[in-house]
Amino acid sequence: MTEITREMLLDLHQRMVRIRIFEEEAGRLSEAGRIPGALHLYVGEEAVAAGVMAHLEAADQITSTHRGHGHLVAKGGDLRQMYAELFGREAGYCKGKGGSMHIADLDLGMLGANGIVGGGPPIAVGAAFSNKYRKTQNVSCCFFGDGASNEGTFHEAANIAALYRLPIVFVCENNGFGEFTRQDRHQAIQDVADRAGSYGMPGVIVDGMDVTAVYEAAGEAIARARRGEGPTLLECKTYRFFDHVGVRGMGMVYRTDDEVLQWKRRDPIATFEERLQEMGILAADQAAAIHERVLFEVREAIAFAENSPPPDPSVLLEDVYTLAAGGGR
Repeated sequence: MTEITREMLLDLHQRMVRIRIFEEEAGRLSEAGRIPGALHLYVGEEAVAAGVMAHLEAADQITSTHRGHGHLVAKGGDLRQMYAELFGREAGYCKGKGGSMHIADLDLGMLGANGIVGGGPPIAVGAAFSNKYRKTQNVSCCFFGDGASNEGTFHEAANIAALYRLPIVFVCENNGFGEFTRQDRHQAIQDVADRAGSYGMPGVIVDGMDVTAVYEAAGEAIARARRGEGPTLLECKTYRFFDHVGVRGMGMVYRTDDEVLQWKRRDPIATFEERLQEMGILAADQAAAIHERVLFEVREAIAFAENSPPPDPSVLLEDVYTLAAGGGR
């Protein structure tokens, strides 16, 4: 079992709080009509991103999903650039052209959020193949949901990764729903991790609401990949507190208020703060001060984004097409 130091416990807490406040403020902006487009929030799932990302360096790659803000925040993404992208501003990560579902930061190894369900696994496997070919000791981590585990892209990527013993960890964030469809209505299995055996890799199930459990399991899987022992499928059982899109969503009834309330009682941040208080590591007033400090940082980032100019229409096709010699496309 991975030993977790006091410093790491505080680090995990900080990562989760930054994700939570970033997402809650983004949700308020979306509900108020201040940012355009669809917004898929990560609130409730913070323990997964924090627990995995605490083991990764900037040179390690990740691929994300349509619900990907939390991954980049946990990996150290710039909040100002992230909000600028949500607002569609020139200062954004993709110069305002990508929006919520297409944020990328190659300097941090974030190969991109992806609006295509199952779009990430082939990209992550490509990165893992490159890492092995170049003997870099770097690892790629691929985040996807229970719904994406039904896609052919996942199965092809898993097969190739196991065949070539690639340094990759497949992280299934199983929140129980593929959009609005409950897992037992789109899969005949209860545990996505069961699928690992058919490809010759370990399948590990972990409580995705417990950041230390995720940290320990992810640490073992990532270390295994770095040692050249191949991929792992890590299934994190988690839950999203907000709707599939936005906060209030589209008015579709597919889960009960009582179910949501039951999961909120297992809030990964609140329960972790209780544990840290019992351990004498973080007092309630210290935790509150961290929340206030992060909220100030987030609101500064929002102000920066709102005051940034939109991209000029003349640059619409820049970074979209590559101009060949002679001016052809």
